[in-house]
Amino acid sequence: MLRVAFVGTFPASLAGPVRRHLTIPCDIVVSDDADIISRLAEVDVLVTMVLTAETGRAATRIKLVQVPGAGLDRIDRSGLPDGASLANAYGHETGIAEYVIGAMLALTREFSRVDAALRVGEWRSQSPPAWPELAGKTIGVLGYGRIGQAVAQRLRAFNMKICAIRREIRLATNNDPALVGGPEMMDEVLQRSDYVVICMPATPETIGSIDRRRLGLMKSTAFLINVAEIVEEDALYDALAQRSIAGAALDVWYRYPRQPGPSAPAMRPFHELPNVLMTPHVSGWTDGMLEARAKLIAENIRRVGHGETPLNLVAG
Repeated sequence: MLRVAFVGTFPASLAGPVRRHLTIPCDIVVSDDADIISRLAEVDVLVTMVLTAETGRAATRIKLVQVPGAGLDRIDRSGLPDGASLANAYGHETGIAEYVIGAMLALTREFSRVDAALRVGEWRSQSPPAWPELAGKTIGVLGYGRIGQAVAQRLRAFNMKICAIRREIRLATNNDPALVGGPEMMDEVLQRSDYVVICMPATPETIGSIDRRRLGLMKSTAFLINVAEIVEEDALYDALAQRSIAGAALDVWYRYPRQPGPSAPAMRPFHELPNVLMTPHVSGWTDGMLEARAKLIAENIRRVGHGETPLNLVAG
């Protein structure tokens, strides 16, 4: 019987849903990073967001390290045991795409402002400028992978014009936008767009690539929706504070909590800006995402049990 260990807070939350989808008998272990070390020699599948060299040395029987998310930044691949595979999981693209649309509407129609006014009896129905419609506007999608394509698919229903940047142009799809280009076209896409959604993976090449110069290319009426950790903090704050761009929805941040209690998400006071919608890295946190990942993990456990190649294989 396979022994499967779910290690860490998020992986542990998936243990129950994964169990419901399992089609082979398994011994399920739920643990934290410290307690699992002494038990790793008996584990066949490790579901974790973190892999260290120490963990890898102790995991002498591991056949699969399954990351229950897309990001691999906390996985030390040099610590992957010999003969073990590494796989990740997606399923968050639908939730993020829906968040992007909701954020675009919330920013342009100022729901929070008119809601607050009406709660105290103020009818701001004719005094504000007319709300812009999405129809006919251009959205620039920086990163045309799973998330970018999910965004574009839904915004076609809003009759928006779509421009996209992707790393590998040769990976064409049947639903490519009217304009699709490589990183060299980023400046042109930023200049054209009424809305910009940033969903490029954070890599040494992309981190900081949306800098002061590139933000300066955007229209003063344009809105930014950021779900990727590649925008320079100072440049973004200044662009919003000085209204060189109209506003932004931010779901990724520059500082994350390290302990319980209040924790500011950035060094700069984004919370003081009225043209910013702030959310705590939850754009992909949906019931559909959790179900999709639980099904994939259960299927990969089955594949390990039957000696088959796991899905979403990254290494091994």
